[in-house]
Amino acid sequence: MTDNTRRSFFKFMGAGVAAATLRESITRAAAIPANTETGSIHDVEHIIVLMQENRSFDHYFGSLQGVRGFNDPSPARLTHNQTVWNQPRQDGFLLPFHPTAMNLGLQFIEDLPHDWQTTHLAWNSGFWNQWVPQKGTTTMAYLTRQDIPFHYALADAFTICDAYHCSIMSSTDPNRYYMWTGWVGNDGAGGGPVVDNAEKGYGWKTYPERLQAAGISWKVYQDIGTGLNAAGEWGWGSNAYIGNYGDNSLLYFNAYRNAPDISPLALKARTGTDISASGTLFDQLQADVKNGTLPQVTYIVAPEAYCEHPNWPANYGAWYIAQVLDILTANPEIWSRTALFLTFDENDGFFDHIVPPVPAVGTVLGGSTVSTRHEWFTGSEADNYSPGPYGLGPRVPMTVLSPWSRGGWVNSEVFDHTSIIRFIEKRFGEGRPDLIEPNITPWRRAVCGDLTSCFDFKTPNANTLSPLPSTTAYAPPDQTRHTSYIPQVPTTQTMPQQEPGTRKARPLPYDLQVHARTETTGLALAFANHGEAAAVFMVRDPAYGTAPRSYTVEPGKQLSDRWTTQPGKHYHLEVHGPNGFFRRFQGITPKPDQPELGIATRTDPRNQTLVLSISNPSALPVAVQVRERHSVQGKSLTLLPGAVEPAHFTQADHNGWYDVALTIPGDEKFSWRLAGHIENGQPSITDPTMGFAKGAS
Repeated sequence: MTDNTRRSFFKFMGAGVAAATLRESITRAAAIPANTETGSIHDVEHIIVLMQENRSFDHYFGSLQGVRGFNDPSPARLTHNQTVWNQPRQDGFLLPFHPTAMNLGLQFIEDLPHDWQTTHLAWNSGFWNQWVPQKGTTTMAYLTRQDIPFHYALADAFTICDAYHCSIMSSTDPNRYYMWTGWVGNDGAGGGPVVDNAEKGYGWKTYPERLQAAGISWKVYQDIGTGLNAAGEWGWGSNAYIGNYGDNSLLYFNAYRNAPDISPLALKARTGTDISASGTLFDQLQADVKNGTLPQVTYIVAPEAYCEHPNWPANYGAWYIAQVLDILTANPEIWSRTALFLTFDENDGFFDHIVPPVPAVGTVLGGSTVSTRHEWFTGSEADNYSPGPYGLGPRVPMTVLSPWSRGGWVNSEVFDHTSIIRFIEKRFGEGRPDLIEPNITPWRRAVCGDLTSCFDFKTPNANTLSPLPSTTAYAPPDQTRHTSYIPQVPTTQTMPQQEPGTRKARPLPYDLQVHARTETTGLALAFANHGEAAAVFMVRDPAYGTAPRSYTVEPGKQLSDRWTTQPGKHYHLEVHGPNGFFRRFQGITPKPDQPELGIATRTDPRNQTLVLSISNPSALPVAVQVRERHSVQGKSLTLLPGAVEPAHFTQADHNGWYDVALTIPGDEKFSWRLAGHIENGQPSITDPTMGFAKGAS
């Protein structure tokens, strides 16, 4: 880095800090009412995507109040006695741990393996139990509010998504291809499928090309660094404080590589600021916001040092994000019409406890009512890549920043990077089939939402916005690439706890049920969807360690399956779905001379009531006790042969959350549990069991 460039960089940092503190900018933003001309998504005139690098949800937000993090009451189990928090390693297991270094948000925490092969090995066909062997012990390290206060303050002020997944169990480029194109060339055309960072030049169409053809304005804001051309390193070279770190993945497509310099694709994707020539990182963005010429769709790409990719500090990224917010909120008219999506392309090698939904395809057992075409990679012997599902991948942070998403909300709808395209479709694609991305597969379009549930377009100005902390102290003190910090594993392990309490929760499109029946040959389950969105039921078998199964069920449809065991043998199945939906069926498979039991459920959304129908299909009577954890309601039933008895639990006083246990007096092995949330189309709160829990049940 030349002396002139260094002086320009420090001048830029000083000018950015002196112009206005973040607190002043966000205080202004709190007073800026949202545009409410239509009371709909059409009030959004500017969509901005700022995708950072390589952090998992639990790594950043596992301890944040109200989200599905460390206090999750129903984590997936590896065995009867151990959950996914207990990640196996050679000398036992490893729990999530908080590194001991001072100023952890400014530490250069080591980078971890995050490629196709090691991530699928960690996934391990859904067992989710090989994170430490494949990623190293730092995979279980996590940060807290004290470490990254700005990120936590953004979640407190806006809307955080705790079921947003990266799109593919692999590295940066493939995940960004999903964000920019809807897939990785899954059909084999145009140089695909691409599951690594090969960057060879690809030929399938990108979504900005569709925007361009449709007359929707768009632009990539970046620094050109050493030059954005196909022959170079895409702008950063050896200087991590300039360029785009190769994160403008449009430049790996031939349409952009070969575009004439004066063409729209080149002007909007291959140009940028030039900090090396006495510019600043935000010259163009600042000018366009000030002049009211911000495009309808904007992509912002940070230099390496600010993108949060390990080993770069998380709080360098906080400083960068703060500058973007400062610029946007400086123009109230622009901010009142802008939705900013702040997310991360993938999880690096950092652990997240939610096993991602995957389709039943290839060797994944289960079923699907929706097509799973183009959701299975057949593998590559040449690259030593094993076959497997493309995704979804682990959860990554997503915070929705806008005047319509203020107030410290949590949204638990399942999303992935294609959801960003879906939101753009929803805003600009009405009556425009040319703006509906055909690369998004039917399974992914069914399972992943379009992000509109993160917004309140009807009454957005009823929410207030708390001031955010300044990030002035996070401006990099030098331009040095520091040695990696490798956290030491604690000698005494304890399960971390979240900040106590609940948060406001956005309404979700889910109404899911699982019906069960014991048989002398095992257990039969039926998966029913009475909601408005497809969902994936994932079934795990801690009793025998058989492969997990995945069932994708569209609204109004049902799938069923059986698990075979011998009479008198133990069974233990657990079913996981969105937003903490959970079923546990545990007991002894009945012998021919023993009673059987069945249960069917439904919800009454209007009254937020869970309705159980408990049946005895056998020739012997059976006594059952039913208890609801939140309301302390209960019922004792004696079912005669062939009888069906109801049990109702109205949970309106508990914001629709239920947790029901079924037991049989005298049978210590029998334990059925039903937990979840009854949606009624209205805002709610996050899981109260999670908010005040002390570990899994």
